[in-house]
Amino acid sequence: MAHPDGLQARWTRMMHRVHARLSTRVRPATGFVSSPEPRTVGSFAKGRQLVAGNYLFAGYLVEGGTQGMWDVPSPAPVFDAELQGFGWLDDLAAVGDAPARARAQEWLWGWIDRFGAGHGPGWTPDLTGRRVIRWIHHALFVLRGQDKTASDAFYRSLAQQAIFLSRRWPATSPGLPRFEALTGMIYAGLALQGMERHVTPATRALERECRRQVDDQGGIPTRNPEELLEVFTLLTWAAAALEDSGRPVQPELRAAIDRIAPTLRTLRHADGGLARFHGGGRGLDGRLDAALASSGVKRRTPGGLSMGFARLSAGRTSLIIDAAAPPKGAASSDAHASTLAFELTSGRRPVVVSCGSGASFGLEWRRAGRATASHSTLSISGYSSARLGSGGQRGEWLTEAPGNVPVEITQASDGFRFQGGHDGYARTHGLTHARTLELTSDGRGMAGEDLLVALDDASKARFDKALDAGRLQGLPFDIRFHLHPEVDATLDMGGAAISLALKSGELWVFRHDARAEMRLEPSVYLEKGRLRPRSAKQIVLSARAIDYATRIRWSLAKAQDTPISIRDVHRDELDLTE
Repeated sequence: MAHPDGLQARWTRMMHRVHARLSTRVRPATGFVSSPEPRTVGSFAKGRQLVAGNYLFAGYLVEGGTQGMWDVPSPAPVFDAELQGFGWLDDLAAVGDAPARARAQEWLWGWIDRFGAGHGPGWTPDLTGRRVIRWIHHALFVLRGQDKTASDAFYRSLAQQAIFLSRRWPATSPGLPRFEALTGMIYAGLALQGMERHVTPATRALERECRRQVDDQGGIPTRNPEELLEVFTLLTWAAAALEDSGRPVQPELRAAIDRIAPTLRTLRHADGGLARFHGGGRGLDGRLDAALASSGVKRRTPGGLSMGFARLSAGRTSLIIDAAAPPKGAASSDAHASTLAFELTSGRRPVVVSCGSGASFGLEWRRAGRATASHSTLSISGYSSARLGSGGQRGEWLTEAPGNVPVEITQASDGFRFQGGHDGYARTHGLTHARTLELTSDGRGMAGEDLLVALDDASKARFDKALDAGRLQGLPFDIRFHLHPEVDATLDMGGAAISLALKSGELWVFRHDARAEMRLEPSVYLEKGRLRPRSAKQIVLSARAIDYATRIRWSLAKAQDTPISIRDVHRDELDLTE
């Protein structure tokens, strides 16, 4: 991955600007071939905040008041990117009233006046593709009541952006950015008069990307569940747009959709949110259900791993485990050292979680969120199971990551069993981490076992060396269980157990085999769209590895169900105070 200030990156940005300005010379489109159908799902609460002049993007809140969107001071480049991508148009359309339409029209034509000639930070293929899709989706919403001069400017700008995409999409990064650029190009080619010639090359390029980026498991190289959802959504939009225009959906595009849908079902918790691993969040509300429904794919993964994740589910409980080595190379620039970490959700309530991505809270939070200690698994002596390599903020790839991650999923006597291991600590400490997780068939309890073992003579020698360096005091390790902020955790039974009370009224109890010290410590929940990290708690089991094999057992069981009289409806409205 090129350094953001390197020669190649500067050259790419310069060529984007050159082609953005050259594209103003093309013959403009005069209208739509057909009326586009909006497929994006916006947030009513966010739309109301925008109408009120509160701009919350990428974790930054700017109170604009009477200032227009393009006049407010930008706190960071990621803030600019969200503005330039026009995802906020979904939120205004979700409100849909006259004030929301007035804001959308003011800001859209304000963008044309200020940036339409090829200026500003929004002229990258991925942001342009994202912007084109939103303009076409919500064209009827924004064009209502506009005169011919404004309409002509709208179509002229769309045509300019379509030409820019046709020339610059190969310069964007493989993966989600390129899928965004190509889908935007397909949309523009299908919808705009005079742009039909771009559909075939864009469709062929999209097929190639499907072959390269979507593997046989329906996964992508970054192993980011939320990013997989975004790719899947774009592919379903492209397929629907082709079908609506009477064009065939090519086999590679359809095959990629068919592979991804079952994987996303594996990665979805009982509450409908995605597992939060490798830089991904829960996903936008409604996005996953809408994409799965649009795909028409009903089947599920029959068993085994999906994109390197294992899922055990029973009753109202889901357990998702990161059961593979982390991504490598450029795909690991946002990846986390989370091998063998798990998340547990009961009904509509997350219980055990990962801290999540801290990317929207600055570099230090971003690094902290990637560490093994920010996940619900075991870490040794403050080490992560994979380390961050050198480079700039976007160039910190994972290195010294686990290379061998054997996994087995079987039936247990009373449910389902996951067994896995990784060698992420073999090089530094001579130890392999093995983990067994069992979920009962009714989903009311799980049992876990974490084992640190030196497997061979070379590993034992490395362990002895590490033990000598610690003056034979043993190698300290911690097993962490990060809790969702809405879980109320208290020490119980004289410190022998921890009670976890959910807002639904459920009560879970955590116990261990007394071979470790158990305590409750502060934790954080890093959530996209929030102004700051949310405070939370974590259960920590601490012990020392003195022998060639050290074993810790623990359990988590439901002691009380949600009262029948309570209907558990989870609402997560936009909160500008957190």
